[in-house]
Amino acid sequence: MDRSLPQRLYLLCYSVDKGKFEAVNLRGLGQLLRAAALAELTLDGLLTADRGRVLRHAAEPPNDHFLAEVWRDVPEEPTHWLRIVHHKAATAEQPVRDQLAASGAVTLPSGRGPSPLASHYVTVNDPQQVLALRETVRDTVAAGRDPAALPADALAMAVLPVECERTSVFTREELREHKLTLRAFAERLDELVPGLRRALRDSFLLSGPAGGGGGVGGT
Repeated sequence: MDRSLPQRLYLLCYSVDKGKFEAVNLRGLGQLLRAAALAELTLDGLLTADRGRVLRHAAEPPNDHFLAEVWRDVPEEPTHWLRIVHHKAATAEQPVRDQLAASGAVTLPSGRGPSPLASHYVTVNDPQQVLALRETVRDTVAAGRDPAALPADALAMAVLPVECERTSVFTREELREHKLTLRAFAERLDELVPGLRRALRDSFLLSGPAGGGGGVGGT
């Protein structure tokens, strides 16, 4: 099934061997999902990166609810990527999670529960789909392919989780092993969506241990 970039990155954060979203992979999840949406919107021509900033084109919003929400958050005059990545990050997970639940990809928890992580107790109904996504990213990086020959979404799938220090795709040792390849992928993504990757990293660092966005530049 064709899924948006935010949906795919959400699934990539799931640890199949643990059968859950580990806490280490939840920090900055909202920022990651918003950055994924911004990348997809830019690559689809609905946004433009302008000297390290982003602006929205006058156009019809995308059909995808979450993408449309993020698209509307971008003004028609250039603004800093960081503001849009960080803005509403704390509420970005729910709409993506709901989309996946509506398509049958995940089952949501039945109640809130006493734990602050209770809303993240999501059941992935077909773990093999997550493994397939994971192996696609891993194989792309391990092969050391020419970044210029890769689809833009493949670059984003490999690069954006690294900025949020995800461990569900690569171990820390593997990240060191593939450091040069990932750097080349990141540089290519920077050419396609200049400024976004740095904004994601900055937003992740601003999130602190508890995660979530604080609405830089207003809410």
